[in-house]
Amino acid sequence: MMKRAVFQQTTKWCVNNGATMKNILFLCVANSARSQMAEGLARHYLSADIVVQSAGSQPSSLNRYAVKAMAELGIDISTHYSKAVEDLDSRTVDAVITLCAEEVCPVFLGKVQRLHWPINEPSAGRETPEQLLQGFRIARDEIKQHILQLAESLSKAD
Repeated sequence: MMKRAVFQQTTKWCVNNGATMKNILFLCVANSARSQMAEGLARHYLSADIVVQSAGSQPSSLNRYAVKAMAELGIDISTHYSKAVEDLDSRTVDAVITLCAEEVCPVFLGKVQRLHWPINEPSAGRETPEQLLQGFRIARDEIKQHILQLAESLSKAD
């Protein structure tokens, strides 16, 4: 509960203080799961005039459990691919949301608004396919709640 309260305060502060959030980057280490799900959810729930992208500091490949978990909501991220943060034009980004929890979050160089959503690694401590999918569902649902709160804050700012 404390995490959600801090997030809501931070988001409201950013939005109420004139933070521009028209080009949002979701950032994590591998850009294989959490940031990919956040990108898909943001494209689905945020206004169409907001540009959404994701990247990682050590990009790998799209996780199939992330694809499955998102498909359960009717959101197709199967064409997404992992991207390196250094390949992005930092001048086009005005808000960065990091999604790491246990690991060290990547750094984004640039003058941007910064938010942090500490989402646990979905595969941590899980071995069977059902356990893995459940971990990704949990992460997806946490990210979805953050996205919906962000959408609400942004709509109030307009």
